Parts: sequence; C-alpha cells; structure tokens
Amino acid sequence: MRVDSHQHLWPEPLVAALSRRREPPLIRRDDRGWLLRLRGEPDCAVDLADHDPERRGQWVEADALDRALIAISSPLGIEALPADEAAPLLAAYHDGVAALDERFGAWGAAGLAESDPRQVDALLARGFVGLSIPAGAIATPAGLDRCGALLERLERANAPLLVHPGPAPWSPAPDAEDGLPDWWPAMSGYVAQMNSAWHAFVATGRADHPRLRVLFAMLAGGGPLHAERLAARGGPGLKVDDDLFVDSSSYGVQMIDHAVRVLGVDQLVYGSDRPVLGSLDCPLGEAVRQAMLVTNPSRLLQPKEVLA
Repeated sequence: MRVDSHQHLWPEPLVAALSRRREPPLIRRDDRGWLLRLRGEPDCAVDLADHDPERRGQWVEADALDRALIAISSPLGIEALPADEAAPLLAAYHDGVAALDERFGAWGAAGLAESDPRQVDALLARGFVGLSIPAGAIATPAGLDRCGALLERLERANAPLLVHPGPAPWSPAPDAEDGLPDWWPAMSGYVAQMNSAWHAFVATGRADHPRLRVLFAMLAGGGPLHAERLAARGGPGLKVDDDLFVDSSSYGVQMIDHAVRVLGVDQLVYGSDRPVLGSLDCPLGEAVRQAMLVTNPSRLLQPKEVLA
C-alpha cells in the first residue's frame, strides 16, 4: 500500500465550527475570499475548495497513492485551547474525517489543557491510526512529562505518534510582529518547535517510552542533521532507532538526501503536507521511493503486538 502519511483536510463540520468563532483560531469570508486568523501569525487566505473530500480523493488517485492520512492542522492551536473550546472543534474534526472514504485514514488529536489518556483509547477504537501532538507540547523534557500519560497509552496500544508543528497551553504561539512575510512562521517557529521536540525525545523521550513509534513531520526541523553538533556539545551520539521516523514534508532532494545519509533510508516516510504543498517527485531512485511510500509506512503503522 502506497501511503502519504501527512496531509490536512478541514471537513465541513470543522469549517463551520471555525467560522462561528469570535477569537482565533477562526475563518472569515470577506471580499477577498476566506481568511484564516491564528494567534501569532499574519492572516492568510485559504481556498476551501482544497478541502473538498472528492477533490482530495482525486488528488490521492492522481498521485498514485492508495491512502492519504489526514492530520489535524496543529498550527491552528485547537489542541492548546481551553477544554471547553477545544472539545467541539476536536469533535468536528474527528467526526468529519471519520466519514471520509477508503482513500483516507486519519490521525486523532487530543485536547491538552485537560488531557485524558482515555481519549487515546476512544480514538483508536474509532479507527484512527494513532495520535498527533503539537511539537510545542513536547519541545522540552518537561513537556514530554506533561504528555506522558497520552504517550504511555499510545505505547501500550502499540499505536504511533505524529509530531507536527503547533502550540500547547504551556507553549503558546508568540505574538505576531507587523511586517513579517507570510512564510516567516514556517521558517522560524515551526522549525524551532520540531528541532526542539526531536532533541527532547532524544534527551528523555526514548528512555521513558522505549517502544513508542514516532513520526516527526518535516524531517524533525532538521534536528537529526545536528547530530555532530549534539555530540560535540556533550549530548548523546546518534543511535539507530528503528521506531523513530521523519517525514519529507516541505523538503526536496537535497535535504532528503542528507536525512538518508544521517538516519538511513529505513527511517524516512513520505509526507506531502497537502494542500499546503503539492506532491513530491522523489528523484532519489525507485528503491528510496518504495521505502518512503510502502515499506517504512507499513513499519510505522502496522502493530506487532499490544502490550499487556
């Protein structure tokens, strides 16, 4: 099965819920079309046609995929909202993506202000492949501790974790400065969050969750490529970890090639980040493409056993 492990789709119930909000995250329609308003980011235009399930299903087929895995758009900050605000938005997301056809699977999401590990059980029982967590939530060892009950429940269920850029209640998005270009958050805060989450997991996460399978979006913000600097600064050397994966979202052949050289091809998974970005035509050869699209996603997603 050829899998894209990282896409986003806002189902109609979520769009409706976001349009009813008076504080970010919200969407509004004006004479320019639909605008997305987030804390800490410039307003940006969104094309809701890109979130039409039938159109997206056609993209799945055009990209010669068998399945695309949908994740909540964590930069929206839904998981970081107070519990009473997060709950209806999470329900809208989960109900909407659960109704998609067989061309799609989905990652579940959990509110973090009052996290309950039973959320994990309920999501897995509904068929979600695992849990997505904002990188800001686990960007330090203390953040990993705060999310420890969720991660432990995932580990016991032998289900994977997706780490994606986004804020947490204890790590809010910074206020946006005037005059910054639209791409600024993606090249500053998002990268820093992913890099920090990678190194937090290296520092304490793996020891605390030795059997948890983890997928870091966007090559973990380049975190693995800093292995030499980490060792030079007294950190642990890079070890082979069969259960630690990175996806290719936002990157092309040069960075993917570097990641293969550092981590090995067995830890690389294809993620397009559609509709933010288009599909990637990987020019590294058919063997790498097969590993990214078929072999490695299977290792990430397929449970071997459930812990007692």
